[in-house]
Amino acid sequence: MGWLHAVVDVPVEHHARTAAFWAGVLGWPAGPTWAGHPELRSFEPPGGAPYLHLQEIDGPPRVHVDVASDRPEQTVRDAVRLGAVLVGEADRWQTLRSPGGLPFCVVPSGEQEPPAPTSWPDGHRSRMVQVCIDSPQAAHDREVDFWRAVLGGRWFPAAEAHEFAGKLHDDRGSPLQLLFQRLDEPDGPVRAHLDHGTDDVPAEVGRILALGAEDVRPGRGWHVLRDPAGLLFCVTENSPEQTLHRDLRDLG
Repeated sequence: MGWLHAVVDVPVEHHARTAAFWAGVLGWPAGPTWAGHPELRSFEPPGGAPYLHLQEIDGPPRVHVDVASDRPEQTVRDAVRLGAVLVGEADRWQTLRSPGGLPFCVVPSGEQEPPAPTSWPDGHRSRMVQVCIDSPQAAHDREVDFWRAVLGGRWFPAAEAHEFAGKLHDDRGSPLQLLFQRLDEPDGPVRAHLDHGTDDVPAEVGRILALGAEDVRPGRGWHVLRDPAGLLFCVTENSPEQTLHRDLRDLG
């Protein structure tokens, strides 16, 4: 399996402000719309390939994952066999829903160089490092099993944190890893949120609040914020450093 990409999906009325906000968070400008797909654009780092994208949709805000595969047709067949539903096809990707209802796309892999962290004037650094898949209790175990089977890679189980099952990384240099969280909700759809890693959580939270985020609550090694479109995300102690083999021991 290749890279994971994250896509922030927002309706048209939130698009411009969301683009400006996440460009400020990342330190990467929102690039031009994709050829043939004016609903999509990427946040473009100064070096390396983009992996966070913005899409205009007809629906409520959400986050979805794009799975890059060397054999996309086989990956789609495997995902369907494991319980996903194929819901659409485009020229460059196929769209599915996981067993718990999380939308994701399968895209072709390519040779890509991951970007480095962004360094800020006070010396701290940050980078988007993780997508957390949030599952209600009834869907949690099946959702974890599904993603582990589809993606493969290195699995690091949680030792103590009851709400987390563990982390998954491809060990081929993907700039994103997956974290699996069990929600208190008994049932409902699976969704996802972004986790922004930094080596100075208070400094990064303060910087992002100044960009217009809503302060929601602190956590244990993370701080929950809300973006202008209403999406929750976390600033976390996960290292922003880009490495081939991510250190998955921190379950935040």
